[in-house]
Amino acid sequence: MSIFKPVKSEKLVISIRLDSNILEEIDQVSSKAGMSRNEFIVQSLRYALDNLEITEK
Repeated sequence: MSIFKPVKSEKLVISIRLDSNILEEIDQVSSKAGMSRNEFIVQSLRYALDNLEITEK
């Protein structure tokens, strides 16, 4: 049997500015989903980065 070794990923604290209406919508959706604002934002950013298509100008 292998040994379970928990690994904690490094997290950084940052500051961002959002329009109040976006923050309200984030709070509503994250509450309905039963998750924290932070969890929702992190998952949303991960989704956006994973599905981003950049076209050259």
